[in-house]
Amino acid sequence: MPAPAWILARIARPVPSSTPFLELRGSKLLKVPLRISGVYRHPDVATLVREVRAPYAETTTIRAGEATIERPGKAARRVSLSRYPELAGMQQSFGALLAGDVASLQRHYRLASDGRREAWRLVLAPLDAAVAKRVRAIVLHGRGAELRCIETEPASGGEVQYTLLAGAARDAAANDNADAAAIVALCGNDGGKANAGGGRGA
Repeated sequence: MPAPAWILARIARPVPSSTPFLELRGSKLLKVPLRISGVYRHPDVATLVREVRAPYAETTTIRAGEATIERPGKAARRVSLSRYPELAGMQQSFGALLAGDVASLQRHYRLASDGRREAWRLVLAPLDAAVAKRVRAIVLHGRGAELRCIETEPASGGEVQYTLLAGAARDAAANDNADAAAIVALCGNDGGKANAGGGRGA
């Protein structure tokens, strides 16, 4: 069973870096989950950029405690991360993941891992109360040095959000006719059955 430190050391990426993503967003109002695709960019250690390319265009830049949201033809909107703890958590977790910074992640999350090196899972349970009210756990799925999927479990018990990355996102994009179940399967959910309160620590 790979420990969190082993996983983080393998998936760390120096800046600048970028990776394609495909999100599945479910809703009771939608018959099928909405697919949102684009690129995550990490131009420097202090900045995270989420660039949505389809089905709409939107760029969110997170830096210095603030998120700037830009859409074509509209004025940029700036919001404080203190109002949106889930955005702050995204910046903290992505930055620490890309840096392979176990200590930083442990300040914000309880870590647990399981599976094997060829198909692992790393579970991040938020320690911050404000984040925990919105997000129960963030589950990373990967294979060796490839982070393939981020599974976000809402605290409310609503729809789980899946974000496919790198090879998994490219595989999903290559098959526009794949249903939601087939796309989720690309995460590599055979990594194990860890939960936010168990598994192996660092």
